[in-house]
Amino acid sequence: MRPQFYLLCARSGSESQSASRRLRPGSCVMMTPGLSGRLRYPMEMSSYLTVLLLVTLSSCQASLRNVTAELLGSEAHGKLAAFGDFNADKQTDLFIIRGGNELRIFMAEQKTTFFSPKVKLSLASEQLVITSVVPGDYNGDSQMDVLLTTVPHNQVNSEALLSAVIYWGQNQSLSINNKTPLNKTYLDEPLIMDFNGDLIPDIFGVTNESKMPLIIFGGNLSTSTMLNTKSQMFAPHSHAFIDLTGDFTADLFLTTLSDTKEIQFETWRNEGGHFPNYTFVIQKPKGVTVVGQSVFADFDGDGKQDHLLPACEDEKCLNSVIYLLKNGSKEWIPVLKDFGNKNTQWGFVPLAQPLTQSIPITLHIGDYNMDGYPDALAILKNTSGSNQQAFLLENIACPNSTCSRIFQVYWDLSDLNQIKDAVVATFFDIYEDGVLDIIVLSRGDSQDNYAINMLKNNFEADAYFVKVIVLSGFCSNDCPHQVKPFGVNQPGPYIMYTTVDANGYQKNASAGQLSQSAHLALQLPYNVLGLGRSANFLDHLFVGIPRPPGEKEIRRQEWTAIIPNSQLIVIPYPHQSPRSWSAKLYLTPSNIVLLTAITLIGVCVFILAIIGILHWQEKKADDREKRQEAHRFHFDAM
Repeated sequence: MRPQFYLLCARSGSESQSASRRLRPGSCVMMTPGLSGRLRYPMEMSSYLTVLLLVTLSSCQASLRNVTAELLGSEAHGKLAAFGDFNADKQTDLFIIRGGNELRIFMAEQKTTFFSPKVKLSLASEQLVITSVVPGDYNGDSQMDVLLTTVPHNQVNSEALLSAVIYWGQNQSLSINNKTPLNKTYLDEPLIMDFNGDLIPDIFGVTNESKMPLIIFGGNLSTSTMLNTKSQMFAPHSHAFIDLTGDFTADLFLTTLSDTKEIQFETWRNEGGHFPNYTFVIQKPKGVTVVGQSVFADFDGDGKQDHLLPACEDEKCLNSVIYLLKNGSKEWIPVLKDFGNKNTQWGFVPLAQPLTQSIPITLHIGDYNMDGYPDALAILKNTSGSNQQAFLLENIACPNSTCSRIFQVYWDLSDLNQIKDAVVATFFDIYEDGVLDIIVLSRGDSQDNYAINMLKNNFEADAYFVKVIVLSGFCSNDCPHQVKPFGVNQPGPYIMYTTVDANGYQKNASAGQLSQSAHLALQLPYNVLGLGRSANFLDHLFVGIPRPPGEKEIRRQEWTAIIPNSQLIVIPYPHQSPRSWSAKLYLTPSNIVLLTAITLIGVCVFILAIIGILHWQEKKADDREKRQEAHRFHFDAM
């Protein structure tokens, strides 16, 4: 409930007796009711504007509403594994694992805003358990396929090798018989990337045959070991395919082990479609015992991707911390160390065994309040108890000059705090309106099942955004088999914008699309970039895609004067000619537009009412004057 304030003023030449002090004539105080209903906390008039500002800010604070029953009904259970537009209707669908061996695709209904299970793929007869799901177009036919990694049912509680199989999408459906098993078994979940720049996803991972990463190229499914690395890959890895050098071409980030078996991070620069050697290596932060999943975000809004690392300083994660590695820097900076709330200490949930059934320490990134700075969702556990919840980490300005921005835990967030035993929390634009909502998975009635909780973001401050999705671009308007080019997930594209904020300063932000795919990364097939409360057009919006080996020309296109609160669907067709790329713009009206329209209509109605009243009065006066004229004429005639 929002706080209520009362303004109490004393008339000139008189005095007013308050509960705690006497008011001077002509002075005012701001009061708020206490628990007993009496007015308390008087404030001088000098604090009036400050209080009004606080009231305004309090009305813009975050709030959530649980809409699970409205959107999923009785189907709100299962393990959310991925997002993707399976039926190419510009609505994002949910890929959910049921019972460990069944994949269901919940289609988003455009008219009813409801998710219903339309596609079912069961592996029960094969005695397999699904460990990960990665949608993508693996053969370049502009239809979405699905890559599944599985383990035998009788080895689910052991460190078993992962098998991979691609189920080919055809006419918005999947068949148990229309598949291609990969003849390799993996030590860890693979990374889906575009190694050769043909905009067909490739599969990157370490098999049981060699410590060297193996690449299976999409399309012909040929294999190669083109990456010349001698480092052992760390599991669970947090590899990424994202631009870390600012040239709009995705680079390769690897989580590896050094010669002394210490965790380290390698950046392999994409040089003209080649990855000849690593260009940057950094060790984990000093004093860190447990390392979580690396994630990437433009943390301080400078247009470059930064490295965020959740970690623990002890095995039980009693002392947790989030580190930031600025792009181009070699110094780890803690952006969140205080996980204490009142008398309760919280921390990350350490990784359990076996790896195939556990969820690593992960941050899921998204701009919750659309201020242009990415926030995060994390699962924290009460270190003195068994309570485990999802919390929002808000990206705020640093209170002192020692840093730029930091994370702050949002401890009191309605509905989110009511979900107990949470295991995963991620952002998702449920209503396709550019506002990132929240989905939380919590433990269900069995170990391999989960309860799905969908929370609507009721953030009330009218901020602006731009929503960008980059497709594979194999066709534009004349696609074969009448396929709509609107929904194929594509790893590797990079987006950046420049604009001017409300204060006249230049503002930048950037994001990579589908840079990570393993261990429930749950990345969206689009990027929502917040613009804050500046309603200015975007001066420049840049989009770049990976390039093939030998091509030195950067594949990047620029659009200018992009309207805020719009969804931009970029079709890079043909790939080698960025000037020919097309962008489809879909506008999402903001609350200010709606309020302006309502106000305009209200003003028009009010003016029409005044005109009607004046017209009615004038008509009455004319009728009265006519009667008087008629009356005078009658007497004159006599």
